[in-house]
Order: sequence, then structure tokens, then C-alpha cells
Amino acid sequence: MAKDAAHVAHFPMGKAEHCIHIWLGGGAAQVDTWDPKALGDAKAKKPGSYYPSIETSVPGVKVTEHLSRCAKMMEHITAMRTVNHDVIDEHAAASNRMHTGRNVSGTTVYPSLGSMIASERGAAAEGVPSYVLIGYPNFSRGPGFLGAKAGFLYLLDTEAGPAGLKRPEHILDPRQSRREELLSTLRHSAKDLRAGPMINEYDTALEESLQLAGPKFMEVFDLKSEKGELRSAYGSEFGQRCLLARRLIQRGVRFIEVSHNLNFVNGTGWDTHNQGQIKQHVLIEDLDQALSTLINDLKSHGLLDKTLIVVNTEFGRPSEFDGGGGRGHQGSTFSVVLAGGGLKHHGAWGVTDDLAKKPVENPCSVPDLFATILATLGIDPSKELHDGDRPVPITDRGQPVQAMFG
Repeated sequence: MAKDAAHVAHFPMGKAEHCIHIWLGGGAAQVDTWDPKALGDAKAKKPGSYYPSIETSVPGVKVTEHLSRCAKMMEHITAMRTVNHDVIDEHAAASNRMHTGRNVSGTTVYPSLGSMIASERGAAAEGVPSYVLIGYPNFSRGPGFLGAKAGFLYLLDTEAGPAGLKRPEHILDPRQSRREELLSTLRHSAKDLRAGPMINEYDTALEESLQLAGPKFMEVFDLKSEKGELRSAYGSEFGQRCLLARRLIQRGVRFIEVSHNLNFVNGTGWDTHNQGQIKQHVLIEDLDQALSTLINDLKSHGLLDKTLIVVNTEFGRPSEFDGGGGRGHQGSTFSVVLAGGGLKHHGAWGVTDDLAKKPVENPCSVPDLFATILATLGIDPSKELHDGDRPVPITDRGQPVQAMFG
């Protein structure tokens, strides 16, 4: 215990203020993106990368040729190549692990990374949410035992705006006032009849939602106010989500998750079984364009060192090809990317074997990854949260990767 206490005292603490969490749902293939290996051959069933690799701005670090824009700025990026977990290679369980840092439990509903950060740091400004989810909501993104106060505001796309907040055009001010008056009566009745922490949490969340529905916060969703050249540079709908994320950061939102896999332009999204492999480069190039533009945009606004970008996925994919020429699922090692956040970047950290199937140097467990992210945001990764009266460590004994902090 004394040894553990001494170690806790020397946890590195970063100074990042915000986090943009890019989610590649489906399982991005590390050998075809951030951890390229010798070329394989799908037809001959020869394991290996699907695309040639290219040099980057960091000597000795290569990435796939379809990440050509990011390759030029790898001094701001670290591909954590040895992330691994032992969760069954199934999407829901692995997605939960990479959002909460824990396996699914029958007794505890663990909070997501976004909810942990929202709970610990709160919003960075008045009148904005601490946690925004751009994509479809899911329980693995939720607050778990932290309660509604650590929940998220979600957007289905950048055109519709916040679900449930945007007032329909036919609801004029007088009608809205009558609705809020009725709601106020119900809120007081609920407190009188069922007073308790849960009612108070929902009441607080409701009060915040009424503030968010006002014109001051809603202005952040007007992407047309940005220069046309910048919007074009971001590219697709996913790119526009990343642009919106930057605007939300500027307004004071602490944590934003941006989903990338919703349009399945290659037929399968990042879950590249069978024929999805053939057009995987379309997804990779889309990510490359938006991520590189986001990095440059944050830098131009003086926000890159204050904003940690995490490019996450539920697992990787084996270097072997399946019967249809695609790839299966693999959690034994895969790549998660960190960018910005004031970290000491290396281009890549950790070494995998010749087929990127297992770590060879510097393995990074999921708890270690979460501890690194939390420490970057100035949150003590040894802290205990509480599920009622039960103490729950914020990570599962994770240790921050010291090399990222200099």
C-alpha cells in the first residue's frame, strides 16, 4: 500500500481543458491505418496490410498511404499501437469496454469516459453542457451510476441541431411561456411528492436544458457562419461534425464524442468483413481529411494544446483475410490515436509483432489508456468515485503512460 501511495503522488497531470473523442465504430484495422506492416494479398490469403505505407513527419514512423494529410503532422499525433483488451471480440461488449474502461457488470453500471470527465470537470463556461454526443445515443456512452447530471446532450446530425432543444417554428413565445409555467408546476409537485437525489438531478438537468434552448447557445450550430473554404476543407458530414466540435469547444463544452461510421459509404463502415475491405480507403481518407483539418483549425485558434483528440475504436482487425477478402475482429492489440492536448507526442508509441497481433514493446491496457486520458485532462486517475456508498476507482488500476508527459 505504501508503494502504491508513493506512485500515486507522482502521477503526471496534464493541462488540457477539453476532449474531442472520435469514435470509429465497427473496429478499425490497425494494419491498414496507423500500424502498417508488410503488404498482404487478399486473393492469395497472405496476411498483411492492404495498402502501402508512407513516411511521416516523425522519422521512423509510417502510416498507410491513405493518411497522407495526417502523415505530415505526426509531430502532433501519437498512435498508441499496443492498446489491448481481453473482451470477447463482439461489438457491444468491446464498445462498452472502450467507452467505460470496464467489462460489463451485473451489479454496477459504469460511467462512460465522457461522463467521468463531465462529472469531474464540469462545463468550461456557463450556460453550456459539459458533454455533447454527435451520433446516436447508447447506454455505453451514458453516465451510469454518476446519474443524470453527468449525462450527454446528443445531436443526430449537424443540420437538425440538438434533439429536444430546438423549438418548432409554430411554437411562438406566448405558447412557450405557458408551457414553461405548466412545467414549473409539475416540477414543484414532483419535489413535494417524491423528494430525493434522483428527482433533484433530473430537475437540475431540466433547468440546464431550458437554458441551452436559448438563442445564445443555439448560435453554435450555425456552421454557415464559418468561411466556405474552411467548411470545404473539413469535407463530408463527418468533417462538419468535427467543425461543430471545435465550435462547441470554443463555447465551453468539456467533452464531445463524434461518431464517424454512420453512412457506411464502403458498404460496411469500419466493420470490414468481406467486400467492405475493398472500399475501406474511402473511410480512411475521410478520417484523414477531417482529422488533419481539425488539428490545423484548433492550432490556428490556439486550442490544440488545450484540446485532447482521441481517435478510438472497439477493437482492431487481424492481418489475415477472411473468406470474402475482408478481416475479422481482434482485441489482442490495436491502435488508438491521441493528438494535441499538450502531450509529448512521438508519432507512434509501442511496438507490435510482424502481423500486429500482439504487443512486443510497451503494451497499453485499456485502464492505462484511460488513466493517460484522464491525467491529460488534469483528473487524478487514482481517484475513487462512489456508486452510492460503494467506492469505485475511476480506472481499473490504470497507470498513465509516463512517456506522453515528458
